[in-house]
Amino acid sequence: MDSVSAHDIQAISTEILTRARQYGADLAGFAAVSDLKLAPSSEFSVYRSEFDDSATASFLNEGLPQGSVTWPEGARTVLVIGLHHPSHKPEMDWWSGPKDPPGNRILARIVRKLCSWITEHYRIGVFHFPYNLERGGIYLKDAAVLSGIGCMGKNNMVVSPEYGPRIRLRALSLSIDVPSTGEMEFDPCSECEGWCLNVCPQQAFSKKIRYPDNSQHDLPGRNGSYSRKRCKIQMQNDEESAQEQRIEGEDSPIKLTKYCRLCELACPVGRFKSE
Repeated sequence: MDSVSAHDIQAISTEILTRARQYGADLAGFAAVSDLKLAPSSEFSVYRSEFDDSATASFLNEGLPQGSVTWPEGARTVLVIGLHHPSHKPEMDWWSGPKDPPGNRILARIVRKLCSWITEHYRIGVFHFPYNLERGGIYLKDAAVLSGIGCMGKNNMVVSPEYGPRIRLRALSLSIDVPSTGEMEFDPCSECEGWCLNVCPQQAFSKKIRYPDNSQHDLPGRNGSYSRKRCKIQMQNDEESAQEQRIEGEDSPIKLTKYCRLCELACPVGRFKSE
């Protein structure tokens, strides 16, 4: 896009945020790519293989360290959108094999519409990030925090003022610099008793993790007290216990995986709106 004035950028960003909500997003915000490259998860990515045995070995760009983000050429700003996932609609996050759950399909549809609208009205390059990092996605939690959607909670989830951690995220990039809409001073976890930590069936928050060099950073999670491996055990248990069920729109019963949300649902923030 040709050079634009600060006034034009502000008008464009306001219109994009408005359009995102019109298309169905409950939350939306901007974060600078330059800030995301220095965010906690990007810093931690070089150590990820030490703590994570999940299937993330296959990345789009060979030669990059495991866990590295493959940024599209020209990306300057990330637009993060959030979708409220109420506790009374668990089916939004029910998985059927490799097929995206309904909530993620809603998010993808919103982003596709935004990409089409932005390219139609402005000469701005856009890129729709896949959800999975190993398929070309980004660290959505860091992006959400930097965009002002919420703060990083003790349960290693983004906690928003409106809905607590009961949100799902997706993102797209823009080829122009848009002022960041975050971070916020909101921090309900500082004085919280930590219901989310005690409800985990795998005690994933019971131990602080240290880097191989024995230094302690506030990673992963809020203060280093989060084990991806233990969380992965629960996810595997959920997959093994998946049962066939009839759902609307399907001709025959399908096997649905219902992943654990206990730490998410235990959080009191935003619970009134969610229920």
